[in-house]
Amino acid sequence: MRSLALPLAFCLLAAPIAAPIAAEAADNTAGKPKQLVMVSFDGAGANTLWQRSRDLAKRVNGHFTYFLSCTLVIERANARSYQGPHEKPGKSNIGFAQTAAEARERLGHVWQAHIEGHDISSHTCGHFDGKDWTAADWTAEFATFHDVLTNAWKTAGAGSEEPAGWKDFVATGINGFRAPYFSTSPGLVEAERQAGIRYDASLVTKGPAMPEQKGGLIRFGLPLIPEGPSDRPIIAMDYNLFIRHSGGIDNPSSSAEFEERAYSAFKAAFDKEYDGDRIPLQIGLHFVEMNGGAYWRAMERLVTDVCVREDVACVSYSEAIRLIREREKPRVASGL
Repeated sequence: MRSLALPLAFCLLAAPIAAPIAAEAADNTAGKPKQLVMVSFDGAGANTLWQRSRDLAKRVNGHFTYFLSCTLVIERANARSYQGPHEKPGKSNIGFAQTAAEARERLGHVWQAHIEGHDISSHTCGHFDGKDWTAADWTAEFATFHDVLTNAWKTAGAGSEEPAGWKDFVATGINGFRAPYFSTSPGLVEAERQAGIRYDASLVTKGPAMPEQKGGLIRFGLPLIPEGPSDRPIIAMDYNLFIRHSGGIDNPSSSAEFEERAYSAFKAAFDKEYDGDRIPLQIGLHFVEMNGGAYWRAMERLVTDVCVREDVACVSYSEAIRLIREREKPRVASGL
């Protein structure tokens, strides 16, 4: 993975809704729509965190979105089979699987998460900064992502273990994206449309905001939320908290303090929307336990508390799109 001293970003592919969620968009007894909460993970590497997040989702009856970097299903011995735009073969800012066995285990998590109803989305492959990329560069990286995922089981030496339906899933089930480092360029939207991307989650918004439709894409943004003693705004993401709390240097001795600060910020942001207009709340994490796992624990505390409520739905981005559209139907029908 790229040094955590550099600003980590997002990627973008979204999986289809593999199963309906119990929470629907119907109004509750207070006349408000369900509060939507979207938790997403960038990189989607460590297999232990794949299992941990999937187990958490089952406990709270929720679904997450995993923005996968495709080099993490390529074993290091085959690293040179990948080449990012304007990069040398075998280079990746987020690394590779150390072994074929590790890659196979990760592929198993990807498939099981898809079956369980989570979104599997794209974070490109090598986690490069695309601010200067042309549409052709983005298109090449999206094509590489597709090709790597399509052949991933065979490449990892487990062609006979490839699940039935895997290739269809790669072809049609990955339709969301988050750009690494939130870094985009004018050519991205064109490339996304050509690649069949449905939604992009690469924005940052001043606070929780409804998605917007622009350029043929549904666009989401992680919000700035108040945090810390002075309530200074910060992106609702673990890496940004990590930089603020400890300068990007792991400090596990203060893990409990950082956890409490993160949880308080997440919970206050949730409460504001829950008690107000019920704008969806988005929170982003990485498959890295920064500051002794403080931010994962804060997220787990939040979703354990709120996702089980009848008037809250913890959903993937694909599910959020569906539920938001259902919420808007009465207004459209009445001419509002």
